Amino acid sequence: MDEQEQRPDHGPLAGFTVGVTAARRADELGALLQRRGAAVLHAPALRIVPLADDSELLAATKEILRQVPDIVVATTAIGFRGWVEAADGWGLGEELLARLRTVRILARGPKVKGAIRAAGLTEEWSPSSESMAEVLDRMLEEGVEGRRIAIQLHGEPLPGFVEALREGGAEVVGVPVYRWMPPEDLGPVDRLLDAVVARGLDALTFTSAPAAASLLSRAEDRGLLPEVLAALGHDVLPACVGPVTALPLQARGLDTVQPERFRLGPLVQLLCQELPARARSLPIAGHRVEIRGHAVLVDGALKPVPPAGMSLLRALSRRPGWVVPRAELLRALPGAGRDEHAVETAMARLRTALGAPKLIQTVVKRGYRLALDPAADSKYADA
Repeated sequence: MDEQEQRPDHGPLAGFTVGVTAARRADELGALLQRRGAAVLHAPALRIVPLADDSELLAATKEILRQVPDIVVATTAIGFRGWVEAADGWGLGEELLARLRTVRILARGPKVKGAIRAAGLTEEWSPSSESMAEVLDRMLEEGVEGRRIAIQLHGEPLPGFVEALREGGAEVVGVPVYRWMPPEDLGPVDRLLDAVVARGLDALTFTSAPAAASLLSRAEDRGLLPEVLAALGHDVLPACVGPVTALPLQARGLDTVQPERFRLGPLVQLLCQELPARARSLPIAGHRVEIRGHAVLVDGALKPVPPAGMSLLRALSRRPGWVVPRAELLRALPGAGRDEHAVETAMARLRTALGAPKLIQTVVKRGYRLALDPAADSKYADA
């Protein structure tokens, strides 16, 4: 068999369902996930108030025009561009740019640097790490006492940043370039939370701290917070684009995974590594069977399985090689009632979906078992 024939015809995320909470760039993230085979469930956990309609930004802009700061810290490209565009809409754009030409501008990273230059301005410095901590360290080393510093807030908390500058003697002016609000339609968020609780997701992605905080707040409003935290703590992998985004989840005691580079591409690549590594893989009846969220790999071939069949397979895989009684399997079926015939029907469909009937053995008058290979019995005996 040549290399082309050995290559799987599915992506690394095939068989997994990933939740997306982003409001901005959700289509881009969803496309990246789907391109790698994932099923995507999207529910924006917040909405962004349009810049031109935001009275807080207008007030901050007028304050900067009235008393020009010594330093401006630009944190996001979309926020900086939006600020200039909003100022244009208010008839203040030229005046704002004229003021900004007279001040020192620090940019958090290359994208912000590009937005600054596109506006006809020049940044003084930008850290290679794209870290706000490095920006803070530089300013504190230089000394900020008596300085007036404007910081472009970007909807994310900047823990300790403003406080450290004020303790250093600086006057800090926040520029709220966009504001987060709960979504107007809570239906999609509620469906996403229900999917988390039901373990219908394999991972849940977060690209901003406000989205994480908003989702947890909605869970609390619905009385689901304990169940959501339990799911995210064990069965549904919380994946964050960076450490700042993870803060609301960590504050609730949740561990998260984050890529080394705080970008959507690396976040998706991280999921491509983490989710297959978490999937249960078993040697059954001479086959290698990997159990994923809504599908199964049998010797590397993707086999979509109905939800009832996945419930049965998970119940059997908890004790591979052991007989699982029909009554226990019936309890594993969602909404099956009391008729054990439902188990037989779901089992028949499961076997058809797997395409290898001998993977699951019927034990007359007792139940069913996975036909675990003999060499694996001892390994999985206490699983």
